Amino acid sequence: MTSRLLRRTLAATLLVGASPLAFAQSADEEAPAKLKTVIVSGVGPQRETDEMIGNASAVSRDDIVHTLQASLGNTLDSEPGVSTTHFGQAASRPVLRGLGAERVLVLTNGIGVIDASAASPDHQVAADGIDAEKIEILRGPAALAYGGQAIGGVVNVIDGLIVEELPEKAISGELYGAYNGVSEGTEGGGKARFTTGPFVLSLSASARDFDDYDIPSFAESAAQRASEGHEHEEDHEGEAGEDHDHEHEEESRDTMPNSFVETESFAAGLSWIGDNAFAGVAVRRQTSKYGLPGHDHAHEHEGEEEHEGEDHEEEHEDHGEEQPFIDLEQTRIDLRAGMGLNAGPFTDLAATASFADYEHTEFEAPGEPGTRYESDGAEGRLEVGTDVAGFDGALGLQVIDKTLDAFGDEAFITKTDTTSAGLFLYQTQEWDAGFGIEGGLRYDRTELDNATFGKKDFNLASGSFGVHQHWDNGWFVGAQASWTERAPNESELFADGAHLATSQYEIGDTGLDKERGLNFEGTVRWRGEGVSFGANVFHTDFDGFIYLAPGTTMVDGAVVDEVDGLHVYRFSQQDATFQGGEVYADYETSDRSFGAIWSGKASIDFVDAELDDGSNVPLIPPMTYNFALDGDWGLWTAGASVTIADEQDDPGEGELPTGGYTTLDLRTGLNVSELGFGQAGTEVFLEARNVTDEEVRYATSVLKDTVPAPGRNIRAGVRMVF
Repeated sequence: MTSRLLRRTLAATLLVGASPLAFAQSADEEAPAKLKTVIVSGVGPQRETDEMIGNASAVSRDDIVHTLQASLGNTLDSEPGVSTTHFGQAASRPVLRGLGAERVLVLTNGIGVIDASAASPDHQVAADGIDAEKIEILRGPAALAYGGQAIGGVVNVIDGLIVEELPEKAISGELYGAYNGVSEGTEGGGKARFTTGPFVLSLSASARDFDDYDIPSFAESAAQRASEGHEHEEDHEGEAGEDHDHEHEEESRDTMPNSFVETESFAAGLSWIGDNAFAGVAVRRQTSKYGLPGHDHAHEHEGEEEHEGEDHEEEHEDHGEEQPFIDLEQTRIDLRAGMGLNAGPFTDLAATASFADYEHTEFEAPGEPGTRYESDGAEGRLEVGTDVAGFDGALGLQVIDKTLDAFGDEAFITKTDTTSAGLFLYQTQEWDAGFGIEGGLRYDRTELDNATFGKKDFNLASGSFGVHQHWDNGWFVGAQASWTERAPNESELFADGAHLATSQYEIGDTGLDKERGLNFEGTVRWRGEGVSFGANVFHTDFDGFIYLAPGTTMVDGAVVDEVDGLHVYRFSQQDATFQGGEVYADYETSDRSFGAIWSGKASIDFVDAELDDGSNVPLIPPMTYNFALDGDWGLWTAGASVTIADEQDDPGEGELPTGGYTTLDLRTGLNVSELGFGQAGTEVFLEARNVTDEEVRYATSVLKDTVPAPGRNIRAGVRMVF
């Protein structure tokens, strides 16, 4: 594995590292330097991405609109080091550096989403970015101040409902709408901000209605169909088998059954802003209804041809009649306040508290609820900025109190109360010569109390130390070491039952110990006039890595590997090693070649992960390349992006290899603001995603062999900024 990693690192460095040299040769000397991005998700003083040792990035509102999909993981999939769990259109979480679910914290305005999405990949994240102002991504232990649960990183969706500074304009906002041909789906939203005196009122609303999406061919992968064909031959050895084509006559193809999604969200925030302080409250109510694809691929839509041409609403009614779906709702209240202190070593104070009431019901048929999940709780965070002997930083307290419960015949987990309290300290200093140090400590006490298995307590300690060096010529190098400890979550400890959405019978282990990780990360970057590039490499040794793998259980005194037709999967624990990195470059010129300002970016990310026994960690993304080129003619814009994913031929136990893919996306837009309508960002756009109708399967998805990504999508929309 080490030699393969070295080859990948060398190839990535040569490919992307050569790009900025070519870009710099064509860049005009007067090209403006790209604006640097300030990250607000970290602890302590807000810093630009160029100043952080870890790989941190932010997706702007413009980029969110251009990449928006119905789930957070799918929206962010093209970012370096980010993949998706892809459970159809609706329920996909981001995967950072091969780590997902319980190791990646998804936040809304710096506080956890307080939902059930980490418990299972078919549970939707209660944030998808449709009305977000910005999405920040902190990969690896850059997010250490959020605790060991964030060892993979943090994804922070910032909606801007609580405003901390008075807006420049009394009234501002945005309207957005788009149509997606691949699902005959519409989406839209609007938000507005009104300022009077020291008060700011923010309003937001959005809705989405996507039908089942089109796929290039069969829902099942070639590897899956070949495997099933082999099993069929073994089961009927010596008998007259049916023709292979006839076996798959009734397989789903061309359209992904039961992949529809409908969402609605309404939110409001009220802020008071003084000379040295602010306070605000926000309320969000969201609902979602979506199908669980991959549940039964032998089932065909009855009378599918008869439905051709019928209106979208009638087709939607059929989904619930045929296959399982989830009906979800959440109400969330956020409180946030802050003030400047200027009291000795204490510079400022910020406090945030969120309260959420989440519920979703899994329906097996109309009017027949199967399993209901409830998650409610509160999370609070208090952070005090400090300035001592030239060291800037923060100390703080974070508390969590939440409950996850499930009811019904298919509830694979019983009621679990989780309480946690954490103390953290972070400090950084940079001297005039450009040399800087940073470090942090955190201690958590976590208790999980399950109605069936009782209590489990964990004492968790995390820490990090890093050094970096800036030079005036644009170079930056840094290195960081960190130690993290993570408590097992509810499913890993207490799961015991059928999980039909993933076609698994899951069994937790109450004997699991905390998961420990020792991480080393290095970075090198350079930024010049209109061009930059960088590379981050990491190595993580896990002590007691927790993963889900095929196993056995006892039924009526016999050891079996299937229960009620579902393969048994157990949460297990052993040491593991992760290593990989991201290499990235971007440029912008103003030389007006062919009359346009050109910008481009390229990235490569790669991860290798191996368990101590020599087997592969499951659900690891392959080496992935992303390239994009955009031209801006003032009135018109046009761009193209290419994604190339290698084959994943090192699958985990019980997994099949995943084929690679190459996708091409095209985009053009009319900048209506150039014609005097609206503010900058107002446009009419037309996109073609996956132009070649490539079959895309994500190695990070538990349903990769039964639920491919959407095929070719023609997307048209309008955005108005005022």
